Amino acid sequence: MAAAAATAKLQEQFDAGLQTRPDFTIDQPLARYGAVDHAVWDQLYRRQSALLAGRASDAFLSGAQSLGLNVAHVPSFEAVSERLMPATGWRIVAVPGLVPDRIFFEHLANRRFPVTWWMRRPDQLDYLQEPDCFHDLFGHVPLLTDPVFADAIRAYGQAALAAHARDARALTLLARLYWYTVEFGLMREAGAPHGVKIYGAGIVSSKGESLYSVESEAPNRIAFDLDRVLRTRYRIDTFQKTYFVIESFGQLFEALGEGVAARLADPAALLDGPAFGAGDVLAGDTVLTRGTGAGWLEDGDV
Repeated sequence: MAAAAATAKLQEQFDAGLQTRPDFTIDQPLARYGAVDHAVWDQLYRRQSALLAGRASDAFLSGAQSLGLNVAHVPSFEAVSERLMPATGWRIVAVPGLVPDRIFFEHLANRRFPVTWWMRRPDQLDYLQEPDCFHDLFGHVPLLTDPVFADAIRAYGQAALAAHARDARALTLLARLYWYTVEFGLMREAGAPHGVKIYGAGIVSSKGESLYSVESEAPNRIAFDLDRVLRTRYRIDTFQKTYFVIESFGQLFEALGEGVAARLADPAALLDGPAFGAGDVLAGDTVLTRGTGAGWLEDGDV
């Protein structure tokens, strides 16, 4: 969502001959996908589908199937939207990559999910710093078939637009909330490893983090609390030190909508207070699993 990165990507796409609209959307350039792009999609889809069986939320797995993502080529965004819209009113729109924050929030508030059009290279299967088509489409879109989750994301977009208009400093808090839920969230489910399953897009699209988040003894797994999350820094360069665990998508809807709207009416009250490190465990936390901290990097929280 960073403006500088979005501007640079926009210029790159313009130079490549892709026409970007004022809302940063483009027509998905299906003719630009080559055999390597399709092979990478197929390999990633097969690998992650196998890994996520029994580890990801049932809603995610059924959503991926219902959208027709199990194809041996990069899916058509139009075809995916045709299946998604009857379920929850959402559609996906192609973008060059990261888009400015306000534009991103406007898309979410209007039930449009921006999906990066380009695919990672074969040497980037296990790690990619910037979201690509696989992360956005496979990671984020399946849960938009779930009515409660879909409403939660729209509510977040609406609340984020209002908070951003009042005080741009709210972006720090909005980023933390999105990171620890939509990107790297877990949800409680009996019988699963450590009693939790995955729903966050940053996890389901990553081989290493799919295993680490639910099976490793290293990270903390802490019950979700809105204020706690808004005050907690995070890592962008390694697996997470802490995962926050929701009870249901209903709880997520309350947090991403009315909850964050109320808390960000005065973002200074949170920003001027204490901020917690990514690996901190506090006295008031409901700790599901206290991590060993094995392999943690000491610096780099944002």
